Amino acid sequence: MEAGGLRCPRQRQVLFIFLFWGVSLAGSGSGRYSVTEETERGSFVANLATDLGLGDRELVARGARVVFDDNKQHLLLDLHTGDLLTNEKLDREKLCGSTEPCMLNFQILMDNPFQIYQAELRVRDVNDHSPVFLEKEMLLEIPENSPVGSLFLLESAKDLDVGINALKSYTISPNSHFHIKMRVNPDHRIYPELVLDKSLDYEEQSELSLILTALDGGSPPRSGSASVRVVVLDINDNTPEFEQPFYEVKIPENSFLGSLVVTVSARDLDAGKNGEISYTFSHASEDIHKTFEINQKSGEVSLMASLDFETTESYSIIIQATDGGGLFGKSTVRIQVVDVNDNAPEVTVSSITSPIPENSPETVVVVFSIRDRDSGDNGRMFCSIPEDLPFTLKPSGNNYYTLETAGTLDRESRAQYNVTITVTDMGTPRLKTEHNITVLVSDINDNAPAFTQTSYTLFIPENNSPAMHIGSVSATDRDAGANAQVTYSLLPPQDPSLPLDSLVSINADNGHLFALRALDFEALQAFEFLVGATDRGSPALSSQALVRVQVLDANDNAPFVLYPLQNGSAPCTELVPRAAEPGYLVSKVVAVDSDSGQNAWLSYQLLKATEPGLFSVWAHNGEVRTTRLLSERDAAKHRLLLLVKDNGEPPLSASVTLHVLLVDGFSQPYLPLPEVAAAEAQTDPLTVYLVIALASVSSLFLFSVLAFIAVRLCRRGRASLVGGCSVPEAHFPGHLVDVSGTGTLSQSYQYEVCLTGGMGTDEFKFLKPIIPNIPPQCPGKEIEGSPTFRNSFGFNIQ
Repeated sequence: MEAGGLRCPRQRQVLFIFLFWGVSLAGSGSGRYSVTEETERGSFVANLATDLGLGDRELVARGARVVFDDNKQHLLLDLHTGDLLTNEKLDREKLCGSTEPCMLNFQILMDNPFQIYQAELRVRDVNDHSPVFLEKEMLLEIPENSPVGSLFLLESAKDLDVGINALKSYTISPNSHFHIKMRVNPDHRIYPELVLDKSLDYEEQSELSLILTALDGGSPPRSGSASVRVVVLDINDNTPEFEQPFYEVKIPENSFLGSLVVTVSARDLDAGKNGEISYTFSHASEDIHKTFEINQKSGEVSLMASLDFETTESYSIIIQATDGGGLFGKSTVRIQVVDVNDNAPEVTVSSITSPIPENSPETVVVVFSIRDRDSGDNGRMFCSIPEDLPFTLKPSGNNYYTLETAGTLDRESRAQYNVTITVTDMGTPRLKTEHNITVLVSDINDNAPAFTQTSYTLFIPENNSPAMHIGSVSATDRDAGANAQVTYSLLPPQDPSLPLDSLVSINADNGHLFALRALDFEALQAFEFLVGATDRGSPALSSQALVRVQVLDANDNAPFVLYPLQNGSAPCTELVPRAAEPGYLVSKVVAVDSDSGQNAWLSYQLLKATEPGLFSVWAHNGEVRTTRLLSERDAAKHRLLLLVKDNGEPPLSASVTLHVLLVDGFSQPYLPLPEVAAAEAQTDPLTVYLVIALASVSSLFLFSVLAFIAVRLCRRGRASLVGGCSVPEAHFPGHLVDVSGTGTLSQSYQYEVCLTGGMGTDEFKFLKPIIPNIPPQCPGKEIEGSPTFRNSFGFNIQ
């Protein structure tokens, strides 16, 4: 109960307080305050203590405080001074928007006793906002035929400020077509209207750009602007018009296909479909349609086919431009084809003379004309030929030229000329045509045959077979045809004694020479004759060459022994004293060979001896010498068989027998006594027969020698030559060639050839070498061993 009693008094106390607050509130007055928006924080608004009639400390004692309805502390109360201050910058537009006036309600609460004072804070507007258009650009489409005075509503601007600072008026940028008019709606908002003052013309001006400006009432006033783009809507009231009523263009004839020729352009002042223009050819020929085409949209005329100035020099085309409404305009295009140097000169040969006889005077070879299908400099031409040719070009008028020889031609120097006629025009770039003409030079017989050599030396081996080919001569003739056909012949010999017709013959067609019979080197070593070469021209020309035929020696002669003589008589006996020293010259075998060269090189060889080793023979000179001292035990008689061989192939040889008698002195008779001979004959009958035969042969030989000597003496008397002893001519060849220093002997030897007598035998004796004078007992003949035969061991016996 006690608790309940306590609670009741408290409830009664709270109820009393509320009743007191209601009475106080009902009895209190309201205050009005104002502040300009955007005032800085802490700005003075009013002194609340003064307004409420309170003392200095009463606000603090009673706990005065300010409370706004929106529970935001916009004002601040200084309890010590009683000043009411701004607690923040106030933005009227944010707090109240477009409401005017902008009032903020707040209460001042105080305790002891509790009191409530109602108050209002008016936030006064300042011009801090400019008018703003929601769209920065407004598009207005107006037909060009709209009547003057037409109104066109525009978008309005918005200004957050109120009162005098709110939007007041609109202006439009200066122009000749529109002015601005303002209209106030029932909501008191001002809207701008555009009034048409002058008729629009799309073709004159299809679009206008205007600036709409909104002004507020502030001081200074603030403004905002937006662009107004007036698009004039077109109607089809204009026909297309070309920029040029006549176009004239030039195009090279070598332009590529697809090349742009010209671009025509027409203008239609209308817009939209009415201003869309298409281009076409009007009344064009088929040739134009094949050669050109036009782009219907762009008006570009391009090339479809190749142009040829030489065929068509110009084209005239009518082009029609049609708009979307069916209206059209026309223009003429003249296309002039410009000639380019695209045609090379042409050469036409009218006549040609070929071949041309050589040595002819100036002759017209070719007649020709030139032409160039181009014009101007492109069609101007000049022609030329190489300077190193014996021809000249001469103009004949009307683009005709003649090609003539500059002088006489020589076919042998040049039988054919390739003449290049070059025709060049004067265009850029220059074009030229080359025409090749072959000029042949015909031959006349103006050259005699010429032998390849002025003289020929031919060699033929002796003992050749008849009709043997011994060589050829060759002659050439610089002419041609029959003038160059050469016939060969043997010319009469200069020596009438030379039987040329029986020695050689010549093939008339090819110059081959043949031996008609076998030749003998020992009889005829060489001979000469002339060969002629004659062409078949008219008149015929000829030349000649010397031919020397040299007969080559063959080894067809065996060596011939001159000493000791081998004539079937008694053998020659050489006497050798027994007191002879080794190397004593017993005798010398002398032989000759009718051949020449190595066929006449002789060598000597001892085949057989009675006592081998006592005698030897020198291989190169035929000297027989002792090889050792002789003794009493050596036999008195010795028989030596020697072989003489030449150096031919195959070698030929001859043998000779030499008898040697050893004596004590030359006073000792070297022949056996008759008694001894008779005894020997009785003992050996064959020896007797041989002696008889030798005596007979010796007698015959002696007779022959005497006859030979007589004949030689008679001949030498006629020839005024010195004579001497002679040997039978039958034993020596009569056509030996005398050369010196080339024999096989190591030195020259001279021997006396004498006929021995009084000794029972007749034979030649070679007494001793190198005897300068002829012995008085017998006129003798010197035989030289070295210089008689070339490379031989022969001798020349005079």
